[in-house]
Amino acid sequence: MTIAQRVISLIDLTSLGEHDDVADIDTLCHRAIEYKVAAVCVWPRFVQRSRERLAGTTIGVATVVNFPGGGDDLNAILQEASWALEAGAQEIDMVMPYRAWLSGDSSRALNSIKQVKQICTDQVLLKVILETGRLRSRERIAAASLDVINAGADFLKTSTGKIRISATPTAAEVILRTIRKARAPVGFKASGGIRSLRQAANYLKLADNIMGSGWVRPATFRFGASTLLDACADAMNKERR
Repeated sequence: MTIAQRVISLIDLTSLGEHDDVADIDTLCHRAIEYKVAAVCVWPRFVQRSRERLAGTTIGVATVVNFPGGGDDLNAILQEASWALEAGAQEIDMVMPYRAWLSGDSSRALNSIKQVKQICTDQVLLKVILETGRLRSRERIAAASLDVINAGADFLKTSTGKIRISATPTAAEVILRTIRKARAPVGFKASGGIRSLRQAANYLKLADNIMGSGWVRPATFRFGASTLLDACADAMNKERR
């Protein structure tokens, strides 16, 4: 398997634009099937449409909750998550209430994660977005990662991609080392600003070095991206020439 093929198998092909419509989602799902990505990630209102378009495939349907602001209104978070689950979401990418966590109200932030995980049950992956660009320091990223692991997250995800600082190798390293140290059955998702095959390869190398050969697979590692697939497709086309 080439690097490009490996990366494609790990992509959550994402469409979270302000003006997304049904045609955009149909195109997204068509490309997801063509290249056999891990999942698509769409707004909650497009979950049912995506499930219909991807029926009969192994491609998952993920959606976002508490996105992108990371507020701390528990009722609103649970209502949004419940609606997404009823629509058929198989994976939930939830933004941690990072402002509450940063202000010292970690119990409020983590309780929302526990509550969402409870309604997800073990049948739905809960990926918690730390928004590491707001946490900034290695110490805060490590502490938030451990808190979120203990709150029941199935995946730790770097970023929403909606602020200036998105995924960085430093944040990825800290998260991966925290997962390894905790010996937790938790995956990692690098998301936000990853557009080139070289960038993606660096994240794979980092994960391989920290977690060991064989750890990286769709069940434990994802890329959240909208344009990375184009770079991988271009690389594959060049290899065929």
